[in-house]
Amino acid sequence: MSDIFLKKLRNIIRFDAIVSIIFGALILFWPTHSASVVAALIGLAFIAIGISHIASVFDRKNEDGWARVGNLVIGAVYFIAGVFTFINLYAATTYLFIIVGLLVGMTWILEGIIEFGSLKYYTQKGWAMFSAFISIIGGIALLFAPLLSAIFLWQLLGASLLVLGIIKLLHFFAWKR
Repeated sequence: MSDIFLKKLRNIIRFDAIVSIIFGALILFWPTHSASVVAALIGLAFIAIGISHIASVFDRKNEDGWARVGNLVIGAVYFIAGVFTFINLYAATTYLFIIVGLLVGMTWILEGIIEFGSLKYYTQKGWAMFSAFISIIGGIALLFAPLLSAIFLWQLLGASLLVLGIIKLLHFFAWKR
């Protein structure tokens, strides 16, 4: 490999390490504020999506009336959801965590059911059954306590980012220049 490519790769690893450490530390040490920032970014995205849908109503003159009305309604819903995010950012953050907790819980339950359904394809069924069982139990736990579970997952994400960022930084310093 060329020296230029290796130098760029090393710089990418450094950048990735620094970003991971910063985001991991923010999530771990300021979980509420960092979650509120994420909710605010989602609110901004909803406002932008809403504006683009509403603007498309006036831009697409070839579409029939129902398509334009549909775009207008969807745009209004997105825009209003984005505005409501900023009316009470704390509540929006809480609801975001609850929704994420519920969706992850349902996903884990479905993954466990699918894994149980595909046991005939595994040579080692014991580990597959264990994995499916753990997935279903974890999913049920998330459904019964979605907010607490999502907060735990948020903290786990922060810890993972911080640890991986430190490992990447060590990798960067261990790499020959």
